[in-house]
Amino acid sequence: MARSSRSDAGRSLAELLGEHGGRLPAAAAAPEQVGRRAEYDLIRPAAPARGHRQRGFGWSPIPAPLTAYRASTAEIGGVFPLLTANGLPPTGALLGYDSLTSGGFYCDPIGWLLDGVVTNPNMIFFGKPGAGKSTTIKAFLLRMMMFGARTLVAGDVKGEYEKVCTAVGVQPIALGLGLGARINPLDLGPLGQGWGTLPVEERRTRASLIFARWVVLLKALVGARGVPVTPADENAMSTVLAELSGWSRGEGHLTTVTIPQVHDMLARPTEELARQCRYATTQQMIDETRQVTDALGSLVRGALAGLFDDFTNINLDWNAPIQSLSLQRLDDLGDEVVGIALACVNSWSRAQTDMRRPGEITIVVRDEVWRQMRLGVGAVQSLDADLRLSRNDGEIQVIIAHKPSDLLSVGAAGSQEVTIARDMMALCDTKVMFAQDPGIADELSELVGLGDIARDWVSGWARQRHGRAVWKVGDRLFKVTTVRTPVEIPLLDTNTALVAETAKAPVP
Repeated sequence: MARSSRSDAGRSLAELLGEHGGRLPAAAAAPEQVGRRAEYDLIRPAAPARGHRQRGFGWSPIPAPLTAYRASTAEIGGVFPLLTANGLPPTGALLGYDSLTSGGFYCDPIGWLLDGVVTNPNMIFFGKPGAGKSTTIKAFLLRMMMFGARTLVAGDVKGEYEKVCTAVGVQPIALGLGLGARINPLDLGPLGQGWGTLPVEERRTRASLIFARWVVLLKALVGARGVPVTPADENAMSTVLAELSGWSRGEGHLTTVTIPQVHDMLARPTEELARQCRYATTQQMIDETRQVTDALGSLVRGALAGLFDDFTNINLDWNAPIQSLSLQRLDDLGDEVVGIALACVNSWSRAQTDMRRPGEITIVVRDEVWRQMRLGVGAVQSLDADLRLSRNDGEIQVIIAHKPSDLLSVGAAGSQEVTIARDMMALCDTKVMFAQDPGIADELSELVGLGDIARDWVSGWARQRHGRAVWKVGDRLFKVTTVRTPVEIPLLDTNTALVAETAKAPVP
């Protein structure tokens, strides 16, 4: 380190260090002007101190009063910390910029998985209403379309994605009382195609996947009515499904099953069915499975009658960039009805995304998951299974929640539901945390494993501007601000309709 001395500046730095037994390092030798090495020219080309005096070369009449310092990185780090981030590769959707580096932030869950940054491509979003969750997610979906990714919104509870669908030329599918669309949550899906030509071992593998999904759904629907499902009940439902589909008879194809068929066979079992389920008589089977039968019957005859109790009459166009199943018309029926509808839609969506083309990226958006998870352990297990199956098949599960209690309030403390819900955080290696109140930020920090600095970002920095969020990608943290283009704002902003109606209102 060197410093020019002046008569009125007091003791020099060299004198001050000398009084304490130290000394400045020797000044670096000036590079030779003649015969300099070629590698030095690559680093710092030769130029006059004031620059080349010609147009476009930045000549200065007076040289800058620069002072040279020499120090190791240990010393200079105390003067300027040289903050930087462990960056991500610039692939995927450009969402905005990282406030730590001012560089662009790219979101590419599948690329992160292949590069070893994360162990799974799933994403979970937390944030209070109005913080920018929906805006960021819709921006991600739109920009991933440029890379051939296809999106399935498995239950658009608030109709937020309908404008995005319309903008890209896709008509969203609306489910509601009095509407024509109908979904059978017990559909076979692509796994049932070409059944007669499959080898025996492949049939067994596919059948195990199909029946596992069906049983998990039925357990969720029964649990939604407050009825616990015993192992005997589960065995009875599995036996009924195998009988109705033709699997128990060894037929060359599987038959699609509906929930009313399951209800009717449980309500009026044959002697052979009762024997297979290990009941002494048909009456004993009726008595033992009465609660399960009544729970399924309430679904068939209840508020959702006509929506999920018959064969599917819609088709998804997988060549379209996005498909949305809108449940906005059911919102007035209450959280329990919407939760049951989400469970049915999610099971059907799981079937439709099986056996996709190799290398095809599919993004499945699951909004308002707390409504489904509060139906009971069966619903939690269903969502958990979907997250686990997305590891190796090019599917990105996007989970949207408001706060940690959405996951932890699905059951009593220490219950199986809460344990599974807590473990689901490990199945979403990308966690996006928008603005939260300080108390909620503390809960989020404990659940996600944020440090004190990142927790303060969530409760402070993120609240200062719409679209700010702390991204935890694997073990790496980023302060990201989503940037919207003028064309995207009408599609991404959730409050667009509210602003338009307010502008029409007369001024008092």
